[in-house]
Amino acid sequence: MKPSLYSPLGLVFAGALIFVCGPGAAFATGAPLLKYSDQAPKAYDFTARASEIDPRAQSHPELDFVFEKNGKPADTERASVDTRVPAQGRLVIWLMGYNPALFERVNSYGLHAIQVSYANGWFAKLNKEPAPADEQHLGNIRLEATTGMNASEAVAIPQPDCMMERAYQFVKWLAKTHPEGRWEFFFAADGKGLDWEKVIISGSSHGATSSARFAIQQKVARCVMFCGPRDQYESWQGLPSATPANRFFGYSHVLDSGWSGDHYPRSWIMLGLNKFGPIVNADEAKAPYGFSRRLITSSDVKGDAAKAHGFVTPNAKSSPRDASGKYIQDDVWRYLFTSSVDEVGQPVAPEGVTRMNLRGK
Repeated sequence: MKPSLYSPLGLVFAGALIFVCGPGAAFATGAPLLKYSDQAPKAYDFTARASEIDPRAQSHPELDFVFEKNGKPADTERASVDTRVPAQGRLVIWLMGYNPALFERVNSYGLHAIQVSYANGWFAKLNKEPAPADEQHLGNIRLEATTGMNASEAVAIPQPDCMMERAYQFVKWLAKTHPEGRWEFFFAADGKGLDWEKVIISGSSHGATSSARFAIQQKVARCVMFCGPRDQYESWQGLPSATPANRFFGYSHVLDSGWSGDHYPRSWIMLGLNKFGPIVNADEAKAPYGFSRRLITSSDVKGDAAKAHGFVTPNAKSSPRDASGKYIQDDVWRYLFTSSVDEVGQPVAPEGVTRMNLRGK
């Protein structure tokens, strides 16, 4: 009897077929060719302040979004690229705090990466319990914070302070400051914004949730969601999406309270990710994981749910490595960011064990 494609054995078999064809077959991005103009290729890191890049930028203390805290800059933005690695023509925009280990990994895959400072500090103040009747409450705040649209009455975030504009202004600065990195490749044809179909929007937890809400509104190359999306009382995850559902990728630890509480699996179903394969335990399978969009891990975290929450994102100090020093999750991360979006698994029915109504109605 043939092994099921989605059993661990079947996934190993499928992965073996892919890797026989070469790594490009497994992790092809299909991106246009981009060549660097760098006489001395190396890994580059950049730091800048949003308030210095764009004089229109404003503080929003009501959202815990300010330029300085305790006498130190609080609007720092980071970027990195490794011109020694062939470019894939994709820009990762990370919607959480700067993560040097993640940036190093995505740069090693041939991706540019930036982290922008934008009005995202509202969550602690505006995430209400019990949940308001409006099932778009948090989603609309996320939409305004990322796009600058007047989407929510709870916040007032002008265009210069939203993620889209901050990212564009930062990439403009990078293109001028670092021509060797070919950052101008990510401009739209008219030069008035970014070409979002060259962008991979990504984040963890709160950032994963905002990434998903943004990708529903704005078509992007892909959306990579670590330990998210949450907003478990909301319905925006089921809205018609500008970004095709096969471009969304999720990864969670099973002991994360967002997983055990059905926040993430609920969102994944609402996003339609079950149409591209079952939930796959990446500990028991090999890349490309049956081309599923829903990956989990049950790696030992000593029963610590908080540790489980951060386990899935790269961390230079705590992410486990094998005897050779390689991160044991590196194949997962590479798959999430670089696998072909056109290769998908077989559809499955939504998992009946996932609670879809968490409001208790």
